[in-house]
Amino acid sequence: MASIHQIIGKVNPNLYAENKRELLTKYHSPDKIPADEVKPKPLEQHTIVYDSSSETLEPIYFFILDLMNDMRLAPEKITDNFTSSPGSGHFSELGQRATVMQQQATKILGDINNVVRSILNLIYDLKEFKIRLESYNDVKSSNREKSEAAMLSLKQIWMDRVDINKGNSSIKGMAVSGGGMGYQTLIDAFLFTKDESLKGPGGKEIDLNDQIKRIVKQRIYEFNLWVVESEKELRKRYELERKYLKSQVNSVKLYSRWAKPYMRAAQQLEMKENSRNPSLVTTFNTILLELTLLGKSKVDIKGSVEDMKLPRDFIKLQKKGSIKRDYFSCVVVEFNFRGIPQKTSAYQQHYVFGGRTDIVFTGYSLNSDELKKVNEELAKSDIGDALKLIEGATGGIEDLQGDIDMFLKEEDKAEKKAEKVRDTYNPFSALFGMYNKKGEGKSGGKPEPPKTTKPEDFLEKTYLRPIADAAAKELSFNLFDIYKKAHGMQSFT
Repeated sequence: MASIHQIIGKVNPNLYAENKRELLTKYHSPDKIPADEVKPKPLEQHTIVYDSSSETLEPIYFFILDLMNDMRLAPEKITDNFTSSPGSGHFSELGQRATVMQQQATKILGDINNVVRSILNLIYDLKEFKIRLESYNDVKSSNREKSEAAMLSLKQIWMDRVDINKGNSSIKGMAVSGGGMGYQTLIDAFLFTKDESLKGPGGKEIDLNDQIKRIVKQRIYEFNLWVVESEKELRKRYELERKYLKSQVNSVKLYSRWAKPYMRAAQQLEMKENSRNPSLVTTFNTILLELTLLGKSKVDIKGSVEDMKLPRDFIKLQKKGSIKRDYFSCVVVEFNFRGIPQKTSAYQQHYVFGGRTDIVFTGYSLNSDELKKVNEELAKSDIGDALKLIEGATGGIEDLQGDIDMFLKEEDKAEKKAEKVRDTYNPFSALFGMYNKKGEGKSGGKPEPPKTTKPEDFLEKTYLRPIADAAAKELSFNLFDIYKKAHGMQSFT
């Protein structure tokens, strides 16, 4: 997985990638550059190495976290990885916890699969019902040809599914097996006759013998009753199954929300593959931790003008809206820890870690568009391999979203306004923490293709970027220097 430095280098290769010419020549656009091919070129970087078997990681981490908050950097955790040596007790205990999370997630995903299977069956049933109901609607059509075609379709269905149960006394049975008794015209007579008056569509009475007329009259009577009752029953069944489909979709949403915490926890408890690291020996009692914090501070235009870092005209430009983007001074703090996990007591499950900590403070300047791109790239990598596999396994189900929406949107007029937004949500997106936003319904909920970051204008390049650069260098050094002095360190890099 790409590091935060590689992601920033991908977003702005001209400033933060050593191999920018090679990447831009090969991929032509920053959006197409794979982050893991970037060679980072940070603005400023300072490193502290702290080695103490008695000093644990927690005080170091929270000291710097609180210091970043005091500097109003609003830190966010970007990376939180760990790897334990397979022979350690820590490996065994966390493996058991991860297994519990995985089992719970698997059980809920099994329930989701059962509900999805039910949704598939309901959709196929509802499609069939909808086709049948079209015939009932077309019978009442003012278009004569459509009405007659729909009536013939219903008569065919009645003969194939209802009348056929009479066996040899059914219309088809008599017409086929009773050909010698003069029933050859029975099917044509039944299809031609409109009602019990034995008149066809043109109002002319059929010219057949009395025996055929009596049979046709009886069957037309039964058919007309069936048309009325079957339409009521079919519409009732259609509404019931449509409401049941809605409840099943809501169940998927609910199960998805239940599964998500277990899947996240299982993913977080997974150890990073680090078998080639020489610090990790199989039979040693060792743990490697990687933590990354990202803090950012917005460039204050008014304060910069008062400090004479910007011309006074910038206040007017800001009020007019001429300054389109904000600029941020960013600091990335990385903790790379190698330690020995030890239980606090024989009766507790908690571990403390003493060992060596490498702390790296790195400064960058980013505008609001670049920061948004960085957050998008981090969100993609945050899903992790496990969630990508699950998303791929259920991704095909999303193809049914159009059918689901088609049936769920068929609400009464009084309910349409209240249900319109809620029913367009994809029930499977809750599984991955992604929810449809306004405007996604028309495109089927698919995200828009990434847009290239707008180049800097003269004011941004000449004034705002240098101020953000200087502040980022100052913040990264101050964090490094304050921590060094607070712990009485004389040597550093």
